[in-house]
Amino acid sequence: MTDLEMNWVLSTPALLGIAAGAIGLLLVLIMKFKVHAFLALILVSMLTAVATGIPTASLVKVLTDGFGGTLATVALLVGLGAMLGRMLETSGGAQVLTDALIRKFGEKRAPLALAVASLMFGFPIFFDAGLVVMLPIIYSVARRLGGSFLLYAFPSAVAFSVMHIFVPPHPGPVAATGLLGADVGLVLIFGLIVALPTWYFVGHLFGRYIGNKYNIAVPSIMRGTTNDFVDFASAPKLGTILTLLLLPLILIFMNTGLNMAATAGLVSLDNTWVQILRTLGETPVALLITVFLGMILLGWKKRKSSSLIEAVVDSALGPVCSVILITGAGGMFGGVLRASGIGNAIADSLDAIGLPVIVAGFVIAAVVRIAQGSATVALTTAAALVQPVVLGNPDFSPVQLAAIVLSLAAGSVFAGHVNDSGFWLVSRFFEMDTKTTLKTWTVGQALIAVIGFAFALTIFLVAGLL
Repeated sequence: MTDLEMNWVLSTPALLGIAAGAIGLLLVLIMKFKVHAFLALILVSMLTAVATGIPTASLVKVLTDGFGGTLATVALLVGLGAMLGRMLETSGGAQVLTDALIRKFGEKRAPLALAVASLMFGFPIFFDAGLVVMLPIIYSVARRLGGSFLLYAFPSAVAFSVMHIFVPPHPGPVAATGLLGADVGLVLIFGLIVALPTWYFVGHLFGRYIGNKYNIAVPSIMRGTTNDFVDFASAPKLGTILTLLLLPLILIFMNTGLNMAATAGLVSLDNTWVQILRTLGETPVALLITVFLGMILLGWKKRKSSSLIEAVVDSALGPVCSVILITGAGGMFGGVLRASGIGNAIADSLDAIGLPVIVAGFVIAAVVRIAQGSATVALTTAAALVQPVVLGNPDFSPVQLAAIVLSLAAGSVFAGHVNDSGFWLVSRFFEMDTKTTLKTWTVGQALIAVIGFAFALTIFLVAGLL
């Protein structure tokens, strides 16, 4: 049964009203009545499914599909990333890298150093995986230097976000590139031209503003007491820590690089070795390999007992269970909104307005993003709707096609809020309440969208004059 078959009797205004009411109820439950976010998300997801006319027989399946689909990636990434982070912290490795960063860049430039590292890591690594891997280092730097945690974490989180949104080989821009017939190389080049200044305005300038405005303590989610696992400490060499941080980057880049090479016709995905290398570069596999290497380099090679190593990695899972479950419940809520047909109904209505294609694509992606939460769904929906116009117009230059892709990408990240699993990932790992997360992360995502669109539109207009 398709979305439209389930909801054909409901008009777009009715669906939009239900979505707005659901989001409002969720915020009231969490912020006013202090209902735990996990419970509130499940309850509102069920009520939304009933209100939008999802058949009773399909109700539980829609809920569990949204929940399980999110957990399929988030649980593995967060769990493995937390294990790696716990070993880096308890061994003293995070402190070793922190000291090196401060020596190299100075205390005043430490947030910039973290953000630059995140921009580089963010080229091949997805937002959530990259953030989880970097968090132990961010925590360590923030504890060492003091001040609001947002001063250190927000610029890095925005760095991962802009790379994930605008730059191939991430799936969103790659999918839109394929649908609109753009050149992936040009999208990559102009994606960087859009992503870097957007990061400067949002990650650096806005991040410094909110870091000074909101005094957020350094989270304790990945940190035990000072007496936990003192026997695991070994002050590893800087090269060892860099190896553990760069290995997943290299493996994942190998996967995405091979995918791009296959798209360009340079390699065949049917080749056995290509398939093996791509599998090794899948994010969960890359992190699993890195965790085992961490156990070897930080544990067994340092003559730590197997029981101690097992206890260290096990201690990482308890604190992140709440993050995983709340993020999964956020995915459930977004899944219900998608299954209800809300995004499709809004997109179809906006498509009939008749705006210029680059503006229409941005608006469609932004509204669909706000309505149902998923940036990928918003981007692909908008790309599919503008595809006939784009492909039917031979006057668009290759640069203009790339600019249109980037405008859709900008819209797809607009104002991520409570129906986006990434919102809850940031909220829980930063240990911010929902209200503060809305004022910081949601506003930051809206700024990324608007500023990114402004740069994409400028590229489009300049290319049209040449």
